[in-house]
Amino acid sequence: MTFEERNQTPPEAATPRWVGIVVVLIAIVALVALGIGWSAERTAKDNETALASQVQSAKQGQTVLEQRLQQSDEANAQMQGELNVITDRLKLTQGELARARTEARKITSDDKKQFAAVQQQEDQMNTQLATKASSDDLNKVSGDVNGVKTDLDATKQNLQMARDQFGNLIARNHDEIETLRRMGERNIYEFTVDKKNEKKRVGDLTVELRGTNTKKQLFTMYLFVDDKRFEKQNRSVDEPIYFYTREYQVPLEMVVNQVGKNKVSGYISVPKSAAPAQTASGSTGTGSGQ
Repeated sequence: MTFEERNQTPPEAATPRWVGIVVVLIAIVALVALGIGWSAERTAKDNETALASQVQSAKQGQTVLEQRLQQSDEANAQMQGELNVITDRLKLTQGELARARTEARKITSDDKKQFAAVQQQEDQMNTQLATKASSDDLNKVSGDVNGVKTDLDATKQNLQMARDQFGNLIARNHDEIETLRRMGERNIYEFTVDKKNEKKRVGDLTVELRGTNTKKQLFTMYLFVDDKRFEKQNRSVDEPIYFYTREYQVPLEMVVNQVGKNKVSGYISVPKSAAPAQTASGSTGTGSGQ
């Protein structure tokens, strides 16, 4: 071996091409992984924001539901209170009705007794007339008989008049209305409404005619009582209509005696004196009608 051959160094080995390709692939994979991680993070933040929004909406919905539940509880409590008031008032009205019916039966019995007593007096007077001889006695007895006959006619008329469920006499014409007025037990207000949709003041209330049915003798009216309006629809002639006001414990009564074309006539019967309305569970009597 020569000197030149010994001093010659072998050339360095060249780097393989696949190493560069691997490096590029690793860089691409890293970039893809970085992009995926960034996208996942962005998606997670968006989901977190949406979830927070949903939670806030749910809290608001829960607050609204709680408010509505509270309002519903308050409304139920108020309705329960009103129901208790109505129940107490109904019990009171039923008690008054029972007492009125008892009083009506008593009044009817007293009228019959009075009629029998007057009839007996008339028979006695007739017997006295048959036995009296002098003209002076005859004149005197005749005057007594006339007075008894007048009382008898009035009593007969009262017995012929119908009574309502409270024992009050029901007048069916002007003469019977005058009889009620002469008895003086209640204030009687006659009225005539001769025009449809016309309002008329009667005593302390107002009536308005809404329509009539002359063939069936029916009528429809509005009653304005204590700033409230009550409709009485398709009511019959001589049918008593009851209603309450704040000033009276006992009911007021309206009766229509005549029905014509867009015209009615009748009367309203009112107690003589007002009495403080009885209180039941904090309620006062308000206008109502049957």
